[in-house]
Amino acid sequence: MSRTEQARPVERRRLGLSLLATEITVLFRRKRTWAMLLALAAVPVLVGVAIRLSSGGDSGRGPSFLTQIAGNGLFVGVASLVLAIPLFLPLTVGVVAGDTIAGEASQGTLRYLLVAPAGRPRLLLVKFLGAAVFCFAAPLTVVVAGTLTGVALFPIGPITLLSGDQVPVAEGLLRLLLLAAYVGVAMLGLTAVGLFVSTLTDVPVGAMAATVVLAVTSQVLDQLPQLEALHPFLLSDSWLGLIDLLRQPPEWGTFGTNALLQLGYVVVFGALAYGRFTTRDVLA
Repeated sequence: MSRTEQARPVERRRLGLSLLATEITVLFRRKRTWAMLLALAAVPVLVGVAIRLSSGGDSGRGPSFLTQIAGNGLFVGVASLVLAIPLFLPLTVGVVAGDTIAGEASQGTLRYLLVAPAGRPRLLLVKFLGAAVFCFAAPLTVVVAGTLTGVALFPIGPITLLSGDQVPVAEGLLRLLLLAAYVGVAMLGLTAVGLFVSTLTDVPVGAMAATVVLAVTSQVLDQLPQLEALHPFLLSDSWLGLIDLLRQPPEWGTFGTNALLQLGYVVVFGALAYGRFTTRDVLA
């Protein structure tokens, strides 16, 4: 094998990493991205302020972690994640995922990206990984904003888990990061769905809307007892399983189930996106 042939894999890896770095940089330079992250950060702030301005006691209504906020500010992040999962997080992830390919096509930059020696499969992978980074940045934003809000408005102390055990503040903060990681993984399947939808159209708003509608539809179907046999295969079925990480010891089986479910969606819709994108006429 000649030196030129040996150098090609290294050059391709460098090109892929360069494309990924550029994609992430462009994504987080957009005002829209920061507007969505600020909107997510506002959720825990509003939750904390609302609890602070209320009586602060346990009214006997709502989830237990919500009523425990007044006693321990670290629960702000937990409550905010649970409140953001049904709509706010899928909405922001759907916007980013739906814009991956359709956004480039609508701006007329897709054909120029494909002129580079990166190739369509590598470009598709870079687009997915860039959106995946946002999947983890979004829940992390909620957790950080929730922690800061809780520290500012409420006392901080050991966290009482769902199992009744108490863990110190340091472990409580680690649990919050695990919750953010769980939610990030839970959004990867939706990202793959949005990537596929984005390859079907040149209208990014349409791809964004379709992705969000599919996420909402999955949650609606998940609430119908008549479709119980279908529930384990629905995109959103494991989204709220994050609370199992608030037990002692954590129930990692739920994390694994969530990861396998999202992996299945990534493989299936990633393959569909690959099939569509590699055969698409970008000049049409």
